[in-house]
Amino acid sequence: MSKLHEAIKERILILDGAMGTMLQRYKFEEEDFRGERFKDFAYPLKGNNDLLSLTQPEAVKAVHRAYFEAGADIAETNTFSGTTIGMADYHMEDLVYELNYQSAKIAREVANEFTDKPRFVAGSIGPTNRTASMSPDVNDPGFRAVTFDELRIAYKEQAEALIEGGCDILLVETIFDTLNAKAALFAIEEVKEERNIDIPIMVSGTITDASGRTLSGQTVEAFLISISHIPLLSVGFNCALGADQLKPYLKRLAHNTSFNISAHPNAGLPNAFGQYDQTAEEMQALIKEYLDDNLINIIGGCCGTTPEHIKLIAEVAAHYKPRVLEEA
Repeated sequence: MSKLHEAIKERILILDGAMGTMLQRYKFEEEDFRGERFKDFAYPLKGNNDLLSLTQPEAVKAVHRAYFEAGADIAETNTFSGTTIGMADYHMEDLVYELNYQSAKIAREVANEFTDKPRFVAGSIGPTNRTASMSPDVNDPGFRAVTFDELRIAYKEQAEALIEGGCDILLVETIFDTLNAKAALFAIEEVKEERNIDIPIMVSGTITDASGRTLSGQTVEAFLISISHIPLLSVGFNCALGADQLKPYLKRLAHNTSFNISAHPNAGLPNAFGQYDQTAEEMQALIKEYLDDNLINIIGGCCGTTPEHIKLIAEVAAHYKPRVLEEA
């Protein structure tokens, strides 16, 4: 049994918090994103957080280190937009392999600094900015901005680079369209078969509003059925909602699967300025309700969460046993 599978049986594992929230504290400007290497690049680069793994690696390392010091067991790589589809916005498709490889390498190096308990690196695989299930054109409902095969090819390149950079886990996250996720999972299965490896996979969807559905219209149960053919380390939800709004959907998930359950909610809902005001103490109290109800095996934070949030979540989670898996 791997160290990861041993750890998840023994305790609730702590996932890190938001990378973007922490990088925003640096107030990087255009020249910081460019660095020396891209100072003459023809297109604007500010906002391309994945690029910071190449141009500001020490800042990315510092974020990982802060989360591990706060008690995180698992750090997500700085690769949320790291596909050719995501990087097309910045005209940097040719950098995708390097971005993912270096991001994984950075996280792995920081994880190896900590020897008190096993620390793991999860390769973050975001949803891309296109949807395979819906048309972006209201006048042409049959149109699709991306095909399943285009997604599969893009995700495969990302997965290969993350694995080669040293990831222990692949995390297909913030899923608003399960068809996109299925393309990612198909690509990962291809890589596993070609390389004869068995890397654990986490899947995390996004319930977008009070309807209790993903953006492409699936209920919790439909989402789960759509991805349950793959052997997963965990299934869960992240983003869009705060911990209190997310709880009923986690309950439905927990009652319908024997997979481990993960959650990394936002620090509440954004205010009128798009900021997240929920304090670490407030979020800790809400996560304690998850623990009291025996809902989760992996817990962390998404938008607005900081090492301060993760520290308090880790402190309360240390007093609880992980959710016991039962046959669904």
